Amino acid sequence: MAKTQSSFVISDEELEGLLTRYTRDITAMDRAGRFDPISGRDDEINQMVLILLQRLRKNVLIMGPAGTGKTALFTGVAQAINQNKVPPMLAGARLIELEMSMIGAGSASRADLEGRLIPIIKGVAERNAARQGPPIIFCIDEVHQLMLAFKASSYAGVADLMKPYLTAGDLYVLAATTREEYEDYVRVEPAIDRRFQKIALRTPDLAMTETILLNMKPGFEEHFGLTITPEAVARIVKLTDRYIRNRNNPDKSILAMDFACAVAVKRGGQKTLDDKSIEIAVGAEAGIHASAVK
Repeated sequence: MAKTQSSFVISDEELEGLLTRYTRDITAMDRAGRFDPISGRDDEINQMVLILLQRLRKNVLIMGPAGTGKTALFTGVAQAINQNKVPPMLAGARLIELEMSMIGAGSASRADLEGRLIPIIKGVAERNAARQGPPIIFCIDEVHQLMLAFKASSYAGVADLMKPYLTAGDLYVLAATTREEYEDYVRVEPAIDRRFQKIALRTPDLAMTETILLNMKPGFEEHFGLTITPEAVARIVKLTDRYIRNRNNPDKSILAMDFACAVAVKRGGQKTLDDKSIEIAVGAEAGIHASAVK
């Protein structure tokens, strides 16, 4: 027999209060226009939706190098939900980011942290199990920090609190980490590891990076009051690829475009993002003089 709302251990009022105080609702933030469109990751987002639709292992672990856009996939799924591009089983789903620093802020002990986190996990799990409304999906960045093996984190072992609900299939989780941190901290905990299906995130090539920036361009133009031409986008991607070798796309190109627009605004009199501003920004990011950026 399905649970009624009144039979939930964690009341709606208590759960919503905890979610409001200690988490971020990514779907609500997207509806409020807080994110740029996510592009170039349709295959990965489709894979994530397929996994979420499954009955048993409906948890995703995204693995990829830093700066390749792992957490942007959380937003991509939220946008697919908000744009009604998901099957009815996921229609209206909420993506809730569990950020341990928010949950732990001001807590005096590990018991205080768990006293906040356990009701969130339990409240979400029992609602997903009852299937009385759209699913609530947890998003966890740097999930390796929650593993018992990650001794450097004050949140080590928190993943064990989720294990019973993962085993029962009452939680939906989208998680992200790097390949190295997966091997060191997640894979060594097979009881957690086997509950997740893995998606390897590739570093986008230059053409894909250009496409990503072009889709983000309107938000930057509105914020800075500048016109950003496709030629300027291509130049940013080319120069970051040439001079910023220790970081990955699309992150390094996105940050360079942001910096270049700020430079153009500070220089004054600019209506269009110009080469000089781009060269200054890329030089600063690369640690070289702008005159050396060609």
